[in-house]
Amino acid sequence: MLFYPQEKVALFIDGANLYATARALDMEIDYKSLRAFFAKRSRLVRAFYYTAILEDAEYSPLRPLIDWLDYNGFTLITKPVKEFTDEHGRRKIKGNMDIEIAVDMMNISETIDHIVLFSGDGDFRRLIEAIQRKGVRVTVISSNSTQPSMIADELRRQSDQFIDMVHLHNKIEQLKSDKEL
Repeated sequence: MLFYPQEKVALFIDGANLYATARALDMEIDYKSLRAFFAKRSRLVRAFYYTAILEDAEYSPLRPLIDWLDYNGFTLITKPVKEFTDEHGRRKIKGNMDIEIAVDMMNISETIDHIVLFSGDGDFRRLIEAIQRKGVRVTVISSNSTQPSMIADELRRQSDQFIDMVHLHNKIEQLKSDKEL
């Protein structure tokens, strides 16, 4: 992993994508450790967390995490999920945060040296390419160790550095004893 102590870094966490990757790896992310890991290796300027939430639900399992992140140094970007009925009459929900991530990444790229994207979504390839043209290094964190792979090959190739989450598990995973508390 290549991080320089004086470079300004911003984290962009695609919450749904990170959750799916962690689940595929049977990991539970300790967000306090995740933030501290990058703060120790660089000048962490901002840690963004993106997620769609059910607005009308009485209780959302995401609410405790969102509240914790909001009070512990993360910048939360949320929007309500959209509900629709597919062609088979099944109720579906959709909550894509790609545009929000792209806009924020472009906006902050003028003041950042290095961006870390937690996502394997191939739709971000052109965004990463545009950020790199501005002279910003981009690290992508996802996993190629799962079946199927959680990282799009074109995104992995475009990044300056790809880090498979399996190599971070002992640094950002919540300890098993913490899960039981």
